Amino acid sequence: MVPDAFRWIAGVFGLALVIVTAGSLMRTLVVPRGVSSRLSVFVSRRVVRRTFLWISDRTESYAIKDRILALSAPMALVVVLIVWLLLFLLGFAMILWPLTGLSFAASLRESGSSMLTLGFAGQDSVLPTIVYFLAAVTGLIVIALQIAYLPTLYGAFNRRETLVTMLQSRAGAPAWGPEILARHNTVGLLDNLRHFYGDWEQWSADVAESHSTYPVLVWFRSPHPLRSWIVGLIAVLDSAALYQSVCPSTAPPETRLCIRMGFVCLRTIADAIKMPYDPDPFPDEPIELTYEEFLGGVHRLEAAHFPMERTPEEAWPHFKGWRVNYESIAYRLANSVVAPPGPWTGTRDHLPGMTIVPQRPTDRRPGDKRHEDIPKADASAWRA
Repeated sequence: MVPDAFRWIAGVFGLALVIVTAGSLMRTLVVPRGVSSRLSVFVSRRVVRRTFLWISDRTESYAIKDRILALSAPMALVVVLIVWLLLFLLGFAMILWPLTGLSFAASLRESGSSMLTLGFAGQDSVLPTIVYFLAAVTGLIVIALQIAYLPTLYGAFNRRETLVTMLQSRAGAPAWGPEILARHNTVGLLDNLRHFYGDWEQWSADVAESHSTYPVLVWFRSPHPLRSWIVGLIAVLDSAALYQSVCPSTAPPETRLCIRMGFVCLRTIADAIKMPYDPDPFPDEPIELTYEEFLGGVHRLEAAHFPMERTPEEAWPHFKGWRVNYESIAYRLANSVVAPPGPWTGTRDHLPGMTIVPQRPTDRRPGDKRHEDIPKADASAWRA
């Protein structure tokens, strides 16, 4: 026979458990700002995310890793929902235990009956009846909030992916900053970059708001294995910084606005997921991108006959001064989400030594002779 005192102590703990779980639910699904819940963070990142990373590390193929990791964020949503329901179930059972005088197993049965509105268990006493109604309302609210949460979540995801998908024709896949400038110059569309950077400034503001309010979006992967929101943002910011560095007099003013909103976006997301960073770096502080890598990007511009006012030596300090504002956060996010390892995006702990060269369309024109020794492009060649 369990002592009554122990039952009442369990009831108090059950009440505390219900309150804590309700707080986690509110902070995650209802509060419209970057307020994190330790419970949801623990379940989604430390349990679900690490489990999928462990599974993906069993293979060396990036394509397989991408397919595995694509399931981690949606699975985290499901697991967090199940954990909330189980904690509410346990909490209400602990509350009912001293009020009904039943065994704990019977209290669990009554709690589950109420939360799932099955109606096959219940007592006529006033206090248990109140708990039954609270449990029933709680179960309905949890399910309703989760259902209402998904359209908002996937709406933000779709808005994010639209420009990321459009970027593939402008920057390759994975996206690369110098490729943006080179392609626009090759096809005579440098004037279009003004609108391009304006669109990405607005995109950065939207992502800053949505991904800080719903941090799980950070880990949602793009539908295509070589596309990524963070790699795309790095490429756009690099192209704007490169434009300002090599052609300061002709670079459109939207480049500055895009860079500013871009690193504000990254810092807002970093604050939401508790990622430390330097909020005021000096322009001459070191960056991870090497001068040799920078030269590779400049050579890509030279090959596309991009007009440049400065030599690489003159442009490098200016480029560093722009990039120091966003590089460290961008690299850590790209590593955290295991983004496709394109150029100028840092290293990946789970993709050691791997770099994927941006895929470019073959330049074919009417009247070109067929070259039998040059095979057609293979859609899966990047998997090699």
